[in-house]
Amino acid sequence: TIEVKNMGVCMQHNVLFNYLTTKEHLLLYGYIKVPHWNGNCESILKNTGLYSHRHKLAGSLSGGMKRKLSIAIALLGGSRVVILDEPTTGVDPCSRRSIWEIISKNKKGRTIILSTHHLDEAEVLSDRIAFLEHGGLKCCGSPFYLKETFGDGYHLTLTKKKVCA
Repeated sequence: TIEVKNMGVCMQHNVLFNYLTTKEHLLLYGYIKVPHWNGNCESILKNTGLYSHRHKLAGSLSGGMKRKLSIAIALLGGSRVVILDEPTTGVDPCSRRSIWEIISKNKKGRTIILSTHHLDEAEVLSDRIAFLEHGGLKCCGSPFYLKETFGDGYHLTLTKKKVCA
């Protein structure tokens, strides 16, 4: 059984309020999730690169910053199980790499379940990868195992016929 305070969720679409600041979001969700929380969100803001944006309204943040805020909310209170549903969808490549760093830095002591359409993302962030098709499990294993078993990409061989005139 997992208690709510031990679980964090970052949905595919941001669940943010345009009229609250970044810091106010962390305080609001923190008090809901962990009622006896001390409200110290400075380290979370620094850890996610949101510290300089702490007084900005969520509605004025870029797409990448909104995703970082959603991930920060999921990590609040030391969540031991974190579910990230396509955390980098719709963000620019720079924000995508930054989000990868946040997830990598916060893996220790947690179980992170991440869904993605990007194999490179799964490879960088995952200890185990599972492929699903039509709701069923197709294969599962470490990135190394999957590459060894199924190959590491597509191989295209072209041959040219010599045409004699």
